[in-house]
Amino acid sequence: MRQHLLGIEYLKKSELENYLSNAEAFVEVSQRELKKVPALRGKTVINLFLEPSTRTRASFEIAAKRLSADTVNMTGSESSVTKGETLIDTARTLQAMAPDVIVVRHKESGVPNLLVNHISRASIINAGDGLHEHPTQALLDCLTLKQHFAAQDRPLEGLKVAIVGDIRHSRVARSNIWAHKLLGNEVRLIAPPTLMPPYAGGAGAFEGGVQIFHSLAEGLEGADVVMVLRMQLERQSEHFVPTIEEYIAEYGINEHILRRYAPGAVVLHPGPINRGVELSSEVADGPRALIGNQVTNGVAVRMAVLFALATGESAISEQESA
Repeated sequence: MRQHLLGIEYLKKSELENYLSNAEAFVEVSQRELKKVPALRGKTVINLFLEPSTRTRASFEIAAKRLSADTVNMTGSESSVTKGETLIDTARTLQAMAPDVIVVRHKESGVPNLLVNHISRASIINAGDGLHEHPTQALLDCLTLKQHFAAQDRPLEGLKVAIVGDIRHSRVARSNIWAHKLLGNEVRLIAPPTLMPPYAGGAGAFEGGVQIFHSLAEGLEGADVVMVLRMQLERQSEHFVPTIEEYIAEYGINEHILRRYAPGAVVLHPGPINRGVELSSEVADGPRALIGNQVTNGVAVRMAVLFALATGESAISEQESA
């Protein structure tokens, strides 16, 4: 087992599948009246969130507690970083307290990788770093799709996956691209040129095989999965699109568009949703949306990741899940 989870890019297909398999076992735990197992009793998990978060932070906290781990939650305002302490000194201070796992979220890319170089004993989990990766989001997205397509007797492999929206600034997109390439799925990126990473179409980007579309209709044609990304309105001052109204007209996902170009597609969104911008309420609240399943699966996936890294075990025993 790897000691850390820094990004999907670094995983093998077998490792990704193992996380999903263990997460499926933990889905059942969240459905019980008593939502707790002793798998990480005596272990300590520190959630170090130096960037604002609601879903991911709460999900990791709930996951650790359901595994019976001792949990410490720290935000930027609660840490000595606000007093001028360097991130490396913060990491060394935390290591001196002998945690088993440190979950870190930071606005700067590469912070989890930096911590690995200065923390020798605790496992590091990337809960989102800058524009780099958000690996547990990709894992929960894959678990959600695995459940959906299994009900149709279809495998998770061989799917046409369209990712639509602000790909340039999306760590969720990056992690999902790596995940679906591992699974052998066809990955299509759909965005205006200004919201497409400049390297996305290069021969070496994501090891090739990613299709680039600037036309929504062409990119959606026959897609099995439509992953809609949040339009980051806070970046509008940088003028990546002329107006929000124009973006909606060209790239907004609604039921009419889906019925025409991808009638059988299911829809994912990492949240929070700008309703009426990147995604219509009709789709977000409709039968093809798997957004609620994503949130539910977030806890199970993070339980699986915490379990694997805190114990070094690749499979869950009946005693640990009982």
